[in-house]
Amino acid sequence: MLFLVALLAAVVSAVVYFNAKKRFSKSEATFALAGFIIAAFITVMQCWTVIPAGHVGIIDFFGNVSDNTLKPGINFVNPMANVVKFDARTQELKEVMNVPSKEGLSIELEISLLYSLSFDNANKIYKTVGEDYAEKVLVPQFRSVVRGVTARYEAKALYTTEREQLSQQIETELSALVKPRGITLEAVPLRKIVLPAGLTASIEEKLKAEQESQRMQFVLQRESQEAERKRIEAKGIADFQAIVSKGIDDKLLRWKGIEATEKLANSQNSKIVIIGSGKDGLPIILDTK
Repeated sequence: MLFLVALLAAVVSAVVYFNAKKRFSKSEATFALAGFIIAAFITVMQCWTVIPAGHVGIIDFFGNVSDNTLKPGINFVNPMANVVKFDARTQELKEVMNVPSKEGLSIELEISLLYSLSFDNANKIYKTVGEDYAEKVLVPQFRSVVRGVTARYEAKALYTTEREQLSQQIETELSALVKPRGITLEAVPLRKIVLPAGLTASIEEKLKAEQESQRMQFVLQRESQEAERKRIEAKGIADFQAIVSKGIDDKLLRWKGIEATEKLANSQNSKIVIIGSGKDGLPIILDTK
């Protein structure tokens, strides 16, 4: 529309300009020339459009949507066409809903959906759904899939490590529904889960009991290992004593006694008297002190 207005203004300005020159009216000619330049500039600018970063452009020429999409940057377009700009950056959809569990319990679930619009398939969304595709397609499908998936899990699964598996299953099933339309899912994080108070307490008690059982198993395993270590150590000592006792006889003991007597006799500080002969032929040593 602006292109037609600018083009019409340029034509009118050009006619006025040439008529003013014939009548030798400089003021009218100057004014008409300025109007022509401005109108012509606006007309030319309508042949170009700028798509911001992270956006995609859809060309709608009087209801005929082009199969080609405009990428971010400066693009040459039909000045008569309408360019619809879609945000293709990552967006977050937050939902707080009451969902059923496998046991039929009602659970409050706070969940997010990270998604983005496909650059190549944005024209499909525009032709089949429109600019408000999130409200028409994504939100209803998201709510339906979440309730369907949680109904297959017990409530305690949402409270334990299985919640990651549940999140991945939601993403897989929802992606199968919306990806053909041009919507790309990135993640489905579970932000908050509120279970019934009684159920939460029972799950916590069960988890505590399981942790205590695991702790006792660890203690028993450690004690068993310690007992095995002591048994091996005792056997080693017994084997050592048996080996040593076999190598000790009366001659070795008598020889060691003689060596000890010599060391005492050669000591500078000891005053001893050696008399007689002790048992096994060794001398008897008495300290004079």
